[in-house]
Amino acid sequence: MTTIQLTHTQTQVLQYALDHNDGQVVWFPESVKGGARKKVLDGLFNRALVTTDGGTHWYVAAEGYDALGRPRPTVASIAPLAPLVADPEMEATVAQHEAQWANEAQASAPVALATDLSPDPVKVRTRENSKQATVVQMLKRPEGTTIAQICEATGWQAHTVRGTFAGAFKKKLGLTIESDKVQGGERVYRIA
Repeated sequence: MTTIQLTHTQTQVLQYALDHNDGQVVWFPESVKGGARKKVLDGLFNRALVTTDGGTHWYVAAEGYDALGRPRPTVASIAPLAPLVADPEMEATVAQHEAQWANEAQASAPVALATDLSPDPVKVRTRENSKQATVVQMLKRPEGTTIAQICEATGWQAHTVRGTFAGAFKKKLGLTIESDKVQGGERVYRIA
């Protein structure tokens, strides 16, 4: 078991949140302003001591309780919710709309024809008028293409072209790109 080392400020922020705000981080010492508050929160968040509700509210996480040696909150210690009462009218309305949505989805679903049961070969999916499609077409030419030609056609920088070869084309689309260099000329790339 490792102990987490906290700065004095981090300790103060966590203790205040637990003692005064039911775990919500809203207070910082007077000496911590502006960007320093973000750094304190980032430091706590990176060590999973605080968490966010997805917005701007921060709360002490279970690990934050552990770091201060405090018991974690239990379900029994959290205020109970009001019991849910079923509303028959609401349930009927929801069921009616769900049935309507299911019918609409079924009516608009494409009909699959089972004429050919052999698996389709992997097809490269690209948008027809995208820069990626332009580059693929250039790579399919018998003479291939150079980085400079791709840069001119797309407006990309050379490092972007090389990154696209390695990432989008090789890894994501599964294309095999080969290159060769004629003596004294530029390297030419093409799809194998």
